[in-house]
This record gives sequence, structure tokens and C-alpha cells, in this order.
Amino acid sequence: MHWTRFGGVGLTLLVVGCGGDKAAPVGNEPVQQSLRLEEFAACEDLEKYIEDTASKQMRATLEQQKPGFWERFGRNRGVDMGNPPPMAEGDASSGGGSPSPSQGPKDSTGTNNQVEGVHESDFVQNDGTRIFVLSGNRLYAHRSWPAEQLTLAGSLQVEGWPREMLLDEHQRLVIVSQVRLGLPGKPSSGGYYVGDGAPTPMIDCAGFGFSCGYYGGDSTKVTTVDVSDVANPTVVDQVYMPGVFTQARRVDSSVRLVLSDTFRWPEGVQSWVNYTEELARDEDKLEKAIDERIALNEKLIRENTLAEWLPAGKHVDAAGVSTSLPVSCGDFYRSNAPSALGFVTVASLDLDAQSAAPGRTSLVAEPGTVYASKDSLYLTHSHYWWWPEPGQKDFTYVHKFDTRQPGRAVYAGSGTVEGVPVNQFALDEYKDVLRLATTVTTRLPEEEHEDWWWGRTTTASRVTTMGVKDGRLKELGRSADLAEGERIYSARFVGSRGYIVTFLQVDPLFTFDLTDPANPHKVGELKVPGFSTYLHPVGENHLLTMGVHTDANGGCCGERSLKLSLFDVSDMANPKEAFTQLVGTAYGWSEALYEHKAFNYFPAKGLVAIPFTDYAPRGYYGDDYWNSFRTELRVFRVDLAAGISPVGAVSMTDMFQRVQTPDWSWYYTPDVRRSVMADDYVYAISDAGVRVAKVNSLQTPLVTTRFPKVVNP
Repeated sequence: MHWTRFGGVGLTLLVVGCGGDKAAPVGNEPVQQSLRLEEFAACEDLEKYIEDTASKQMRATLEQQKPGFWERFGRNRGVDMGNPPPMAEGDASSGGGSPSPSQGPKDSTGTNNQVEGVHESDFVQNDGTRIFVLSGNRLYAHRSWPAEQLTLAGSLQVEGWPREMLLDEHQRLVIVSQVRLGLPGKPSSGGYYVGDGAPTPMIDCAGFGFSCGYYGGDSTKVTTVDVSDVANPTVVDQVYMPGVFTQARRVDSSVRLVLSDTFRWPEGVQSWVNYTEELARDEDKLEKAIDERIALNEKLIRENTLAEWLPAGKHVDAAGVSTSLPVSCGDFYRSNAPSALGFVTVASLDLDAQSAAPGRTSLVAEPGTVYASKDSLYLTHSHYWWWPEPGQKDFTYVHKFDTRQPGRAVYAGSGTVEGVPVNQFALDEYKDVLRLATTVTTRLPEEEHEDWWWGRTTTASRVTTMGVKDGRLKELGRSADLAEGERIYSARFVGSRGYIVTFLQVDPLFTFDLTDPANPHKVGELKVPGFSTYLHPVGENHLLTMGVHTDANGGCCGERSLKLSLFDVSDMANPKEAFTQLVGTAYGWSEALYEHKAFNYFPAKGLVAIPFTDYAPRGYYGDDYWNSFRTELRVFRVDLAAGISPVGAVSMTDMFQRVQTPDWSWYYTPDVRRSVMADDYVYAISDAGVRVAKVNSLQTPLVTTRFPKVVNP
């Protein structure tokens, strides 16, 4: 069940006067079933909407601190019911340009993209003959073919903290980084309830610079680099925009970036009162102090200007000439549904027209799951409940944008669906029909414990189909509910087929027939121990999955390890787990569990590679720490008839032992994280460097390039 914690209030618009009148207490808002986005007629309307919504959010946060506010719901409001654990957010298709057979390998792998032709950003890009890696605050450019001549050819310092990048077929590398420009106001970074229900102050990373990692940034920088000369990467274009980078996609020359700009409160706005012993003893004085703080906060909010709420961006061309990119009020939309305060922007860059300002389409809303097909981009966000109470259900708001124009995302329609998607793979567009796999959490009364005012929850999952009709994204059909008490851990749609994995103690794999959008229905079901977090189609009739094997009998101390599985789905009514391969010990883990870009399937050679890290549960002081640590790229052969078999591993443990510092942090992660495979060679990639080996002798590296260890600025 998704409801807000302190700092993220799900509210609709309430006009609050600037005088001494008191507004009614905030209540839960109903789900909006006739969802739509509305443009602002004028900049004054946009500013007023921001200030009205900010005032209500501020008021709601302070009102709850008044004596007796939670009495009507019962005690112990400080219990945090939480959300489901975050799960993983790909059809392997090549990222970047493809070299000719005479210059590069016959076959190679690229970024593991969900949709063919829709390239996803990552911190590694390659085109068969070159590998580009972001590590720390630098770009490292390699000549990677022939493999025996792997060379770190050049590097480039990137302003701020690089996040991800995209490579196109015309020698252009688009790097996205977080920078801190010191935008006006105090960013809200959320918060939570503790103890007896008193809220903690909102965390503010602004004063710590990059000690908060890229979370300390307030703007996104997009740097376009000419990499035609791999030894001398050259910056040709720079764009600065307010907000934090979320995801990026590229289709041909068109790049779409999704940015989330956290709401920045004016200086002086405070979400709590300064408690004194006198206020603690006198409830009337406490309530008066809260009312005075609300009035002062609202005065500061109303005094803010639109330029302070929505600061301008900046464009810097190849000659270093800087041009302001002011906000256009006509680019902003508001939803008629409850949403937390924030700004989500779809920025569109046409790499073939870099002199043009990026097109921006912005929502006054919070960020959620992002899915993109070749012609459409979907943004989702959950309906927010201010507090939990029986009768509530999960709902997701879905907004569709047409991305066929290179420089702009055009609003196409919105709709509401029951439940919440686990990640981007729970959405898929096929023949103009959107398919969604969602888990619906319903809150029911707890009859045996009447004092449990929040009740209890139950879950069920389903597939829903939607399509645009009359400017609205409307439901076309839905499946029957399945797997009561469980939730979706992974999903995948392939043509007219759908696959869902739920989990409680065993892993049911459900197959769906989606041929008729009005009648999506379950066809088959298979239960196996554990669960899968990522499903990868292999041909038309098999799924290669990454997940966790657990003891089917449950309990705290049961068997656990990573698991690769090969499912035969040729008979949709009777899916079979044809082969499994357990990986590592109970202490092992892999980024491929939750990041599909770390999962690398090479169909040309029937190989799959996953990063793997393990350690013995011993002390980690000095050299002893590294003696128990190992990180490597594990490679397996996948044969539809013979199953999954280990080929070997490319170890990079020695590269981190060389550093001799037990650091796990946002700026240096001692793990193999990505891989590239080309013909009979395998490249392992980490923050420490790149290492290549032949498939038949993975334990004997051919060449290693090393990056300097990043030091926290």
C-alpha cells in the first residue's frame, strides 16, 4: 500500500488564504478515475497552483503535530507501514553503433535494452570496437578490438558526477551527470516518522555538496562528446537543466531524458516548531505556535517568484557561448488527481539539431515508473493516501506521450489502473495497446484487533490492457486476480504472450494469452522454490531467468543462493523449469538481481554473463578484509537441449586488493558490474578498470586496464 511519509504528501489543490483563517484538517482524497492533464492558461496560474499546493502540503505537515491530531485514528502513529521492497527494473539488443565485419568482431553484445530499437542509458557503452566507461568523474575510452590489444586510449573529466550515457551511430556520446548549481531554496529530501510519531526534519544534502553523492546535485548536465577520435574525446555541446536525472532513452537521433526536480522550499520555511518545555506542558500554546508557524511559512511561500520556483537552464555551445534556457509556462501540465508536490520533466534532445533548445514537457507531480516504446513514452505515479485506513486500494496514474517528433514529447492521454507495477518490465506496448502487470494491495479491517486502526492488507495481482480512446487512456480488459497474498517480483511481455512471477514461499510462474486485448487471461502456472527477479526471452519458447533459490519450507535459516533457470514455455498451459544452475553461497549476490543491464545474454554464442560478489563472514580489518572478498564475472553456457553449465569466471578481486581500502560507497564500488562479449572474448568491467579474457581460458586474462581510485571530493 502506498501512502506518504513526512515530506511527501498526497494532496489535491486547496486554496488557502493568507489571513488568519484556519483551513479544515486534511483528509484522504478519492482516486481520480477520469484522469487528465491540464495545461496552464498563463504563468500566473502556474505560480498560483504551485503556491496553493505548497501551502496545503506545508499546512498538512504541521497540522498533524497538533495535540490530539491522531487521537481519532488511535495511538502509535509512528509505525511505518512501509512499501514493498524495491525490485528490479530487457531483449538483448546492441547499444551504440555497429562496426563493419572487416573492422570489428562478427558478433558482440551491447546494452540489454527492454525494447528493440529503444536504447537505454548506462554507465557503459560499446560499439564492438570501442568500450566507454564512466568511473568516478571521468570518461574512460578504450580501443577494444582486437581484444588482445585492449587499450585505454583516452579519458575526459566530466563536470559534476556522471551517471549514465548513450552512444549513437554517428560517433556522438551523450553523458548525463548531476551538478550542483546552488538553485534557490531548500530542497526537500523526504523524511519519516519515528518514536511516538514526531516527524524528523527533512534531510538536506545541500550543505554537504557531493558528500551526499549525486543526491547532493540540484541540476542535470547533458554533455555531448564527439568520440570519432577515441584518443581525444571532445565536448561539442552542453545543456544544464534543473532536476535530478532518472532515466534516458534514445531512438535514432532523438534522446529523451526524464528528470525529477524535487520541490525547493523558500528559505525560512520550517516544517516543525521549536519545542520548549513550556510548549510541551501547554497544549493551547503549542497549537498557537503551530498556527503562527503555518502563517509565517505561507507568507514566505507567497512571496516567492516563479523564477525562484522554476529556475532557468543553460546551453553552452562548442565555442563556449552560453545561452539561458528560461522556463516556458506552456510546457507545464497539472494532473486532476492527488499527487505529491514536485516536477517531472521529459526533455527531448535532437542530436541532429543541437543548436535548438531541448523540448520540455513538465508535470507538476512526483516521479514514478518510466517505460518507452519506439513511438511512445509512459510516466506513472501512485495515488497517495495521506494516512492508512480500511477500504483503501493501490491505484496507479498513467500518462502517455507521443514521441514521434524528435524534439518534443506530445501529451496523448491519461488513465487510472488498479495496483502498482513492480518496474518498467511490468509495462509493454504492443500494437498500440498498453499491457500492465500490477499488484493490488487492499486494506481491510482487522476484526480481531479493533485497536489496529490501520487494519490489515491483502494482495492480488493481475494484467490490465489499456488504449487511447477519445483522448483518454482507457481500460480495455483485465485478467482475473491471481496469487492472493503474494506480489509480483518480475514480469515480461513478448508479443501476444505475458509472463509474471509472484512470490511468498515458492515462485509461481504464470503465463498469459494477450491475443485479445479485451480478454487477457491466465493460461498456465508453475510453482518452483524461490523467485525470479528478471525474465529474459530466448527465442519464442524459452525464458532465461535470474533470481534467488530459497528453501520451499520457508523459515529463517533455509537454503539460499542465486539461481539461473531456463523455462520451457512452448506449451503455455504447462510451463516447465527445464534446467537450473545455482550460483555461489548464501553470502553471494549479483547486481543482475535488480539491474537488467548487468545481465548479459549473447545469443550468437549461447552464453550468459553475470557479475558475482561473495565473501566469507569474517572480520574485515586490514588485509583480512580482502582475503575473504571476491568479485568476478561468471559466464555460463546456455543450451536449450543440454541446459545451463558453468564456463568459468573472470576475476577482478586482485584489482581491489591492490587498492587496499575497504570502501563501499556511492563513488567507488568494489564489484564487477558489467560485461561485454565479442566473438570468443569476454570483457569484465568495474570501477577499477576493464579486463578481457578468451572464453576458453577465462582464468587467464589477456589485458587489463586500470582506473585510478576515485577520492571523494
